[in-house]
Amino acid sequence: MKSGIIGKKLGMTQVFDTDGKAIPVTVIEAGPCIVVQRKTVQNDGYDAVQLGYGPKKAHRAGKPMIGHFRKAGKGAFGVLREVKVNTDSPLDAGAEVHVDIFKEGDVVDVTGDSKGRGFTGVIKRWNFKGGRATHGSMFHRAPGSIGASAWPSRVIKNMKMAGHYGDERVTTLNLKVVKVQPEKNLLLVRGAVPGARNSFVFVRHAVKKGN
Repeated sequence: MKSGIIGKKLGMTQVFDTDGKAIPVTVIEAGPCIVVQRKTVQNDGYDAVQLGYGPKKAHRAGKPMIGHFRKAGKGAFGVLREVKVNTDSPLDAGAEVHVDIFKEGDVVDVTGDSKGRGFTGVIKRWNFKGGRATHGSMFHRAPGSIGASAWPSRVIKNMKMAGHYGDERVTTLNLKVVKVQPEKNLLLVRGAVPGARNSFVFVRHAVKKGN
């Protein structure tokens, strides 16, 4: 069964394999998550569970959400995420999901919000080459022409231009699980994952690659 868990990105480090080769890894504090709601085909049209992670003060949640959290009886949560499950899944409201749903060697997808870069130019935002750096060029980091005057006499949609960069949902696919430490709720995956330190991420079994 494909499943997932919510966690927090703690940062990057490296571990060494049996041959002494350094492996860059991202350390994720994954779970434990609480099943806040169980969705079924009869009631919702599909089977899924809503996971909650990260404590949240009850007075900061609205009354509808307080009533929603009360069904699980485990307090309020700051982050919610939905995961599809099989019809015969034993998970129900109030159940806990731990990092041991993954094992060493699994392949996972990690979703997070990328770092916000603010307003940036086309070179940083879209990897434009830029103009010559010679004296008198006057075209160092400019975007160049963005349209034609005769036809269509407008800037076409989706033109790559300067603007807001980052702070968007990004999923990194097919990362290998290097180590799992259930006693510390830690998950070590090979390579980098989206987001800044201490940002929330969602880890699931890989969709496009078998484990």
